[in-house]
Amino acid sequence: MSKEHSSGDTDELSITMEASENQELKVSSMFHGYYPPGFIRKVVAEVVATFLLVFVTCGAAALSGTNEHMVSHLGASLAGGLIVTVMIYAVGHISGAHMNPAVTIAFATVRQFPWNQVPFYAGAQLIGSISASFSLKVIFQPIRHLGTTTPSGSDLQALIMEIIVTFTMMFVTSAVATDSKAVGELAGIAVGSSVCITSILAGPVSGGSMNPVRTIGPAIASNVYKSIWVYIVGPITGTLSAVMCYSFIRETNEPVQAISSFKFLRMRSHMHDEHVDVKDPTGYLK
Repeated sequence: MSKEHSSGDTDELSITMEASENQELKVSSMFHGYYPPGFIRKVVAEVVATFLLVFVTCGAAALSGTNEHMVSHLGASLAGGLIVTVMIYAVGHISGAHMNPAVTIAFATVRQFPWNQVPFYAGAQLIGSISASFSLKVIFQPIRHLGTTTPSGSDLQALIMEIIVTFTMMFVTSAVATDSKAVGELAGIAVGSSVCITSILAGPVSGGSMNPVRTIGPAIASNVYKSIWVYIVGPITGTLSAVMCYSFIRETNEPVQAISSFKFLRMRSHMHDEHVDVKDPTGYLK
């Protein structure tokens, strides 16, 4: 009797395991049906890129705020522009190097990025920012303000500044990332330079965030939430305005398509000049 009972338990366990495996296969199939191959790598790339962006920009800002002889305000702005440039060349061909949920939302709004991927990108960017901010908290103790951005004047002044400088950054990004007639090889330099220039101008007024997670991460680590809404509303408004503006003025007879990376833009640009059909290697284009 005990053997029969044991055999029955084994059969039930086997059936349960098979059902579990079938369920996992269904979930996996559904995931791959909605997301392109290698999507997890793209998300991880965004975590790493945003971590390094926040680590460098907020680290430089924290040192500058403590002692300008260590890092000047100009040096902090240069560091911010350079790390953007470096990350675009490092992971731009993998994830597009957004590093900014406002950028991701803006591209999705004009159908140049899939909406179903926006939450994953935004989550990855927030994780990277918070991780970098708490890393700086451990390294820079007892410094309390880890590159936090707060208005030096009124909230309205900071909001207008954030909208304008983010518009500038996103306008340049839209050109080099979505227009096949733009010089794609210089994308990193163009975007990084725009970040550097606008940071120099915006720093004394708003801190020059241009990125919600650039502000949220340090705010959580430093427990400073003053006027944090400015750095959410401002960048999103600026990026949406810029991407719509460039979409309106772009000179092209081609339909607007989703650009997954700066590398793909360069491939498409070269092949367009040679009148060769291009296949999308990432699965983003439908």
